[in-house]
Amino acid sequence: MAETLPDFPAPRWFACHTKPRCEKKFAALLAREDFAHYLPLVPSVRRYRDQTKRFTKPLFPGYVFAEIPPDRKNRVYQQDLLVRAIWIEEQALFLRQIDDVKAVVASGVELSLHPLLKKGARVKVAGGPLHGLVGVVDDPANP
Repeated sequence: MAETLPDFPAPRWFACHTKPRCEKKFAALLAREDFAHYLPLVPSVRRYRDQTKRFTKPLFPGYVFAEIPPDRKNRVYQQDLLVRAIWIEEQALFLRQIDDVKAVVASGVELSLHPLLKKGARVKVAGGPLHGLVGVVDDPANP
């Protein structure tokens, strides 16, 4: 793959866009290679005619977040699971957002759309285990 990551002086977080349905495999590879990473997983239930299956699925399909040291930045492209690594410029903001995502996932709260929300609107959770979290609505039509 010809695409390369930009030069950077210290380990940086990237949103790693994986091939379809390869998020867990890529996260396992990152763990084996000792990369700090985060793949938020949420529980899911699939009901079939004669049985019910419980499993976890990625909260953000197609993405794994990874902290990549500069001396190992090309190692992430040596696998056939990655489409591209997206540079995250606002590292401090990203880390706060990841902490918020971790709080949501840990709470076990089921996420759902609210039909009155508009793109770009700032929202604050008013009650429950996520009380006080603040965010921005990205795309209410496509969770």
